[in-house]
Amino acid sequence: MLLIPCVVCAMAVYRLKTPLSDSDVSRLRVGDTVYISGVVVSARDSAHKRMVELLQKGEPLPVDLRGGVIYHAGPVAQRVDGGWRIISMGPTTSARMEAFEAEVIEKAGVKLVVGKGGMGKRTAEAMKKYTAAYAIFTGGAGVLAARAIKRVIDVHWLDLGVAEAMWVLEVEDFGPLTVMIDSTGRNFYDELREDAKRRIPEILKEIEWGH
Repeated sequence: MLLIPCVVCAMAVYRLKTPLSDSDVSRLRVGDTVYISGVVVSARDSAHKRMVELLQKGEPLPVDLRGGVIYHAGPVAQRVDGGWRIISMGPTTSARMEAFEAEVIEKAGVKLVVGKGGMGKRTAEAMKKYTAAYAIFTGGAGVLAARAIKRVIDVHWLDLGVAEAMWVLEVEDFGPLTVMIDSTGRNFYDELREDAKRRIPEILKEIEWGH
């Protein structure tokens, strides 16, 4: 029988409050579980593109992201009494933000990025250089995420559409989030791909034996 090793296993559990410090992030390791309280800002690819454009011009963002958490997500939102209620807010595939995230981490001071599906080498390198981390939230659990949102503090760039706008959210125990890239540059997804490549001959041999 072919045994598949545990590349990432559950480790420590952390409850962190924003803004996050370097010391908060530097202790996180791949496999750790994190819950966030404080402020989380959502941004998908259109918002990331606009952020990078502003940062490259030296212009301020509408919200201070130093020590902040970016969530790759767009909400299902409802207008209520002049404000907003988030009904559901599941994560978006993070690979869509790979072209922008390293620059956002460097220039805006983001410390934790949350999404699904992992990110690439450029982002991992930026996280190692600037002490940041990437964590995933369970796909399809948008209602669970919404339960952690206590209120909408603000929303920017609604001209991009509700899903693509930048939402500034107050959250309590937002999670569970699982760390997949840590500030040492360790990237679970890269390790998994490399492990799969190494095991291809063994897997092919198992298939041959099965016949």
